[in-house]
Amino acid sequence: MPELRFDNRVAVITGAGRGLGRAYALLLASKGAEVVVNDLGSSVRGDSVEANPAAEVVAEIEAAGGTAVVCTESVATPEGGRAIIDTALDRYGRLDILVHNAGNVRYGSLRQLSYEDFDAVLDVHLRGAFHVVRPAFPVMAEAGYGRVVLTSSIGGLYGNKGVANYAMSKAGMIGLSNVIALEGAEFGILGNVIVPAAVTRLADGLDTSSYPPMGPELTAPAVGWLAHESCSITGEMLVSVAGRVARAYIAETPGVYRPSWTVEEIGEQIDAIRDTTGSWILPAVPSGHSDHIRKSFELATEAGQHAR
Repeated sequence: MPELRFDNRVAVITGAGRGLGRAYALLLASKGAEVVVNDLGSSVRGDSVEANPAAEVVAEIEAAGGTAVVCTESVATPEGGRAIIDTALDRYGRLDILVHNAGNVRYGSLRQLSYEDFDAVLDVHLRGAFHVVRPAFPVMAEAGYGRVVLTSSIGGLYGNKGVANYAMSKAGMIGLSNVIALEGAEFGILGNVIVPAAVTRLADGLDTSSYPPMGPELTAPAVGWLAHESCSITGEMLVSVAGRVARAYIAETPGVYRPSWTVEEIGEQIDAIRDTTGSWILPAVPSGHSDHIRKSFELATEAGQHAR
């Protein structure tokens, strides 16, 4: 199988100074990409700047013969997002790949979580995604090519206690990615989601002694493929955890149609409503939204005809 390379491609990777982002930057650079290594150098909470890991990653890339540039702007503001994208355009004159990986964590139960901590996490993860996608998308559309990879989490898919801000942000990535895929289809822009799990500094304080090997380098190839010109999917989610790569998707049961319902009838029919036999899988691209409406209306129409 021929090597998949990124020669003459420019990639912006947010949160690329450590952990997963660093692994993505090193991989793409090793395969010829020119990389904007964006990282503010903040703490896990995102409330202080501890170091300049972006410069360390750039030095590592350059020492290996690759090409990269440091960007320490924050994704948490529209101005920062624009500056990150402008770094690629000013330095390399183009933008082909955007990987939004930057993140922070602030814990708190639904009884305790402050609005400050709620907003601080949404600003980096969810609003941060829009802050870089918004200036990047027109550039890619004008070029007729683009690969956008947003980062969700099993916490976004299934939830987790004590991190409502994080779970909401990561779930929101799915909707944004689907819109990128839909609006980008005519411009050669693919939008997908990576759902990674790896032992990084976010695992500090946890007992990981029983974990299987799950370093960031195990997830990087999946992101590399999603970012490559040969990527053949859009509007989808790939899970990568401990060497396992899988597709995650949203499905819908066929459900039960009635011309009218009572509260009691919902209870009586709940098992049939929840029956997953024959579930619908409606990919966002090309027409998941309209397919959902069409299939739902067809059930109502068919039932109405049978009732005559």
